[in-house]
Amino acid sequence: MRLRIDFAYDGTDFSGWAAQPGRRTVEEELSRAFTTVLRAPEPVRLTVAGRTDAGVHARGAVCHADVDATAYAALPGRSDRDPQVAAVSRLNGVLPGDIVVRRVREVEEAFDARFSATQRRYRYRLADDPATLDPLRRRDTVVHRRPLAVAAMDAAARSLLGLNDFAAFCKRREGATTVRTLLEYSWRRGDDGVLEARVVADAFCHSMVRSLVGAVVPVGEGRRDVHWPAGVLADRQRSPEVAVMPPHGLSLEEVTYPPDDRLAARAEEARAVRRLP
Repeated sequence: MRLRIDFAYDGTDFSGWAAQPGRRTVEEELSRAFTTVLRAPEPVRLTVAGRTDAGVHARGAVCHADVDATAYAALPGRSDRDPQVAAVSRLNGVLPGDIVVRRVREVEEAFDARFSATQRRYRYRLADDPATLDPLRRRDTVVHRRPLAVAAMDAAARSLLGLNDFAAFCKRREGATTVRTLLEYSWRRGDDGVLEARVVADAFCHSMVRSLVGAVVPVGEGRRDVHWPAGVLADRQRSPEVAVMPPHGLSLEEVTYPPDDRLAARAEEARAVRRLP
């Protein structure tokens, strides 16, 4: 049977999502927890909606796992709890404190946490006045020691929206497309004085969000005009002038999916190589 798992984590002490020999990763910890509570003979394999880098956080992460139905049904033990409720309780009982499982539920086989997703939403936090930084949020907020004009950053960010080849903002992978649809990219200053970006796309390529942030920071500083990021985008090649911002300011906030009757079709669309018209 297939399970959807909604979970969150503080990425500070992880080397990202993906399992790596000799490194602590979110995938390894979550797989180990599932394997333990289900008493599975082999490690439970997980497919995640978004593979975050080292230091990146998540509040709205989603993955799926195919597990033995009998072992899952046995999770409540002698209690009268639903297996979904028991799964959350049992998993959080063995997971470290920097990972929390929010929900576990049975889904159709057509559900694919990665390919069925329609949107991913990220947030980036940037404090341009160190005195405004809440020390309790130092792990999810990047300090920038120059004042930033948020209106200029917002205007520059909005110029990047739409279906484009984001090669200028992605680390290339052999055979992978860099064509994405950027649905929303905006900046605002919160009540706490910290700048927050909201970035939404159908999918993201490696380092794309942190590079998109790095592209508008020079605009906020006044070193580049508001049209400069769009010019970088049009070049379709990695620019050394675009900084990849620190990972700890970034958090995966939400992943959205279509109705059940559209899951398979959406997965097929997402697996197709995207090209510009």
